[in-house]
Amino acid sequence: MPTVASSQSSTETDWVSRFADDVIAESERRAPGKPVVVASGLSPSGPIHLGNLREVMTPHLVADEIRRRGHTVRHLISWDDYDRYRKVPNGVEGVDDSWHAHIGKPLTSVPAPAGSAYANWAEHFKAAMTQALDELGVEYDGISQTEQYLAGTYREQVLHAMRHRADIDAVLDRYRTKKDGAEGAKGRKPQQKKVDEAELEAAEGSGAADEDDGSSGSAGYFPYKPYCGNCEKDLTVVTSYDDDSTELNYTCSACGFAETVRLNEFNRGKLVWKVDWPMRWAYEGVIFEPSGVDHSSPGSSFVVGGQIVREIFDGVQPIGPMYAFVGISGMAKMSSSKGGVPTPADALKIMEAPLLRWLYARRKPNQSFKIAFDQEIQRLYDEWDSLARKVAEGSVLPADAAAYARAVGTAAGELPSTPRPLPYRTLASVADITAGAEDQTLRILSELDPDNPLTSLDEARPRLDRAENWITTQVPAEARTIVRDEPDKELLGSLDEQGRESLRLLLEGLDSHWSLDGLTTLVYGVPKVLEGLAPDAKPTPELKVAQRSFFALLYRLLVGRDTGPRLPTLLLAVGADRVRTLLGA
Repeated sequence: MPTVASSQSSTETDWVSRFADDVIAESERRAPGKPVVVASGLSPSGPIHLGNLREVMTPHLVADEIRRRGHTVRHLISWDDYDRYRKVPNGVEGVDDSWHAHIGKPLTSVPAPAGSAYANWAEHFKAAMTQALDELGVEYDGISQTEQYLAGTYREQVLHAMRHRADIDAVLDRYRTKKDGAEGAKGRKPQQKKVDEAELEAAEGSGAADEDDGSSGSAGYFPYKPYCGNCEKDLTVVTSYDDDSTELNYTCSACGFAETVRLNEFNRGKLVWKVDWPMRWAYEGVIFEPSGVDHSSPGSSFVVGGQIVREIFDGVQPIGPMYAFVGISGMAKMSSSKGGVPTPADALKIMEAPLLRWLYARRKPNQSFKIAFDQEIQRLYDEWDSLARKVAEGSVLPADAAAYARAVGTAAGELPSTPRPLPYRTLASVADITAGAEDQTLRILSELDPDNPLTSLDEARPRLDRAENWITTQVPAEARTIVRDEPDKELLGSLDEQGRESLRLLLEGLDSHWSLDGLTTLVYGVPKVLEGLAPDAKPTPELKVAQRSFFALLYRLLVGRDTGPRLPTLLLAVGADRVRTLLGA
């Protein structure tokens, strides 16, 4: 497996190594001799999408580099499954407006969507992400916040926060908007940048969308929200609390239920997000955790959390970058038709895990990028294959070599790869033309390189499967390639002498050029020969016009339109005999 350059040689070029240097140094300063702790947070409130994946991949790559250097490291993923069900997400099958009745309940108390094999809403959406992380080679320790709170794991931290509620309120009050001169009014923070709904949803992995400061009523401020003992919702107001006895009274504004509990033995509730997150930093000893760009504004959870962890919990805020958002090039049909956005599982259906890892590894966290679900995926695969060749030749730049090595494997070993990584665009074209017929696919792929023929489709997998999935799920039916059944006699009969001669030259050279490279030379060479040039002559602007005209003629005769898959691949797929028939031989 390609090795990642050491920090000494790559710190000028490789962002992962630079962060690893900082994290190791910070961990030795804070907790010498103990495992390095990095963290992520994910909310299973709906499909966990590719924007959320950056919340995981950034610390994963840093943690993996630290492991490669021989250090013990824990990557914690907190599943925020005890958060409230905030809204009914778009695009979830079997979920309609009737699900509004569950808003306010813990995610683990909401039923799973109809037909799910999982116990509740949170487990349903965790499952797909867990499978994707496994395929991506992400090593982590998962923590269910439902289990943590219901087991009383944070009891001392909850009681501590309640004793210091006035201090917490004072920190939060520094950022609250003052409306009409009233102190402590809730609202958008004075300098907080406006973040649109899509960005807020992209940031949900770290709880950023839940900006609840806490319960503030006639009895004062409280950083703890009980879930109602009757309707299970968090639409509760604490009406009194006694620090000595920990007796807490609350009422539910949803159903009217009221209850008296002792917080030193009561577990059905949680700290509000802006207190919960810094509490966990201190409890878990987190050294490194990234956060979305929405956290860079005054009053955001990360900014406020830095003060609360220090002033209330006597801890230290993690170091870590603000990461930029991840976009989509060509919204995935499988998701956009349902109103959602693509998930890691969606991406892994059309691209191999190393390629998806590479997209996150090659860009610094503060650089945004797009993941391609449209035709751009073919160019992306070309770039990936070119990088692999440069790595093999030893001609790659250090930063690119490091990103490649982090993509194809982890400290634990290499990820599965395709034995014969044929060009993705070729595989997609073949899958398009053959409609997945394996005998036809094998025939065509075995003819790509007659000197080294493919003997089994397994040699081209899993890349072949990903290309087939892309064709069937992302390419509209009207853009699919359908080879003509019969020759276009009208078009053939209308050709001038030059048109007929171009077809004759092509057909004459088919047998001697029957390979991908040979047919490429042939189709580009025919217009050159017609112009009296050698087949290997350099193209001129005029020649390029002639080539485009010749290509369009071939496409119309073969598939009935002006464009299509690359002609050499198309010719191989159609087969020599059928090509001769359709071209009027």
